[in-house]
Amino acid sequence: MTKLSVNINKIATLRNSRGGDVPNLVQFARDIQRFGAQGITIHPRPDERHIRYQDAFDLISEVYTEFNIEGNPIDKFIDLVLKVKPTQVTLVPDSVDAITSNTGWDTIKHRDFLADVIKEFKKNGIRTSIFVDPDLKQIEGAKETGTDRIELYTEAFAHQYDLGNKEAVKPYTNCAVLANDIGLGVNAGHDLSLDNIKFFKENIPNLLEVSIGHALISESLYLGVENVISMYLNKLK
Repeated sequence: MTKLSVNINKIATLRNSRGGDVPNLVQFARDIQRFGAQGITIHPRPDERHIRYQDAFDLISEVYTEFNIEGNPIDKFIDLVLKVKPTQVTLVPDSVDAITSNTGWDTIKHRDFLADVIKEFKKNGIRTSIFVDPDLKQIEGAKETGTDRIELYTEAFAHQYDLGNKEAVKPYTNCAVLANDIGLGVNAGHDLSLDNIKFFKENIPNLLEVSIGHALISESLYLGVENVISMYLNKLK
């Protein structure tokens, strides 16, 4: 079974909007693991606009499944990961002002840089993954960095799938086949949802893990709101 790692950035965004501790990020992480999720993903950014660096430390003792920390390997991020020692670190080439991740690594151009960072993480017993576009040359380049896995950037697939273009999965299938052949594990993430996840999983051989945040949290609001309204109405009788 492909593992589900839930990205809890949106919970931190909601918490930060009021300046308090509601919803409680740690309790939410506990609950989604209790509900069956096999991993927790966080993606701290330099401005800490959602996940704060302290959140990573607060979660160490609470995440008993897989703990995945995503981010751009600037010095501050590298120091955080080396201190927290999560199960996995996923390297993402975020620009400072990016609203969300919007591109994969050029693993050929940045091979030496990525190799140095990955070597340090692996020396500390942390599994590594590189965020990549569905391009065969980038998969081959990822292999040269020494990474354990790749994470396929799935926004293009999700967009085309919404338009009815199921052929959009083919580049991802081809990349997964190549990755499997050269000994790289395959993860995936970005805009995967209840609408497209089954089709994607069926077409990606040996898909180890998906990281889903925005869609899952949004779907939870829609699918859970009826129950909450009912609970309020019962209280107000």
